[in-house]
Amino acid sequence: MPSLRDYRDRIASVKSTRKITSAMKLVAASKLKKAQDKAEASQPYATRMAEMLGRLVAGVHINESSPALLAGTGRDDIHLLVIVTSDRGLCGGFNSFVIREALRKIQELKAQNKTVKIICVGRKGRDFLKRSYESDIIAYFEGPGKKDLSFADADAVSAMVLEMLAKQDFDVCTLIYNRFKSVIAQVPTQQQLVPLSFDEVEGESRESELSAEDDGETADNQLLYDFEPEEAALLADLLPRNLSIQIYTALLDSAAGEQAARMTAMDNATRNAGDRINQLTLIYNRARQAYITKELIEIISGAEAV
Repeated sequence: MPSLRDYRDRIASVKSTRKITSAMKLVAASKLKKAQDKAEASQPYATRMAEMLGRLVAGVHINESSPALLAGTGRDDIHLLVIVTSDRGLCGGFNSFVIREALRKIQELKAQNKTVKIICVGRKGRDFLKRSYESDIIAYFEGPGKKDLSFADADAVSAMVLEMLAKQDFDVCTLIYNRFKSVIAQVPTQQQLVPLSFDEVEGESRESELSAEDDGETADNQLLYDFEPEEAALLADLLPRNLSIQIYTALLDSAAGEQAARMTAMDNATRNAGDRINQLTLIYNRARQAYITKELIEIISGAEAV
């Protein structure tokens, strides 16, 4: 049976852990506000870019001479997966959700005899996937949780994707990340980047139109656009930029989601530590009372024996 000192040491240890988790929760909460503001600030530009591409694509006949970002390579044999996780742990199920989604996608593709190539953005995803798919990992980039996350980080990933596409090293590219929905909800998301998914572009455009209608605008008031230069020339310039924007938006969402998940996980850990301290304190008091009672019985028994 543990001694009273053992109980005191365990209580002190849990109290120290509670101080750490409480401090981490406060740090995550302060970082969350900044990360959330950056993620929300990027949405209007990304939404308008999606609308612009939607209008351009509607007026273009896609064929073999169309940009590869729009039409793809015409094959579906080699799939490139860009998987975004964090560099650090202690953020609940944030990383496991993305990894589970990525594993499901990898296993599905391999079951169809497809070749899979992986770009890991974030150390946690790379370390986990190395156990089973080390030969499929072709590149690693630092995760989005760093302090000075900028558009250049997304541009570096985009540049590698564009370089591989120019060499026809893959046919389809899919981005897998946690979309930031709210402080308590991050949604594992698959977004096809190459060839451009028209459903996603049109969906984002419809969401924007609905929000415009809520502001008093109607579909009848929307303008018709004439593009100069022609749509094909604009697409050649906008598609690479859109690729970087989509990756940057995913990195910002992932950064905000990581801090939100860490704040929630540390809050739960702090509460659990408090409950454990109460349980240990109750057990310690009972053991202390039993020890005192035992000593009194021994003293009384000795006095009676004399």
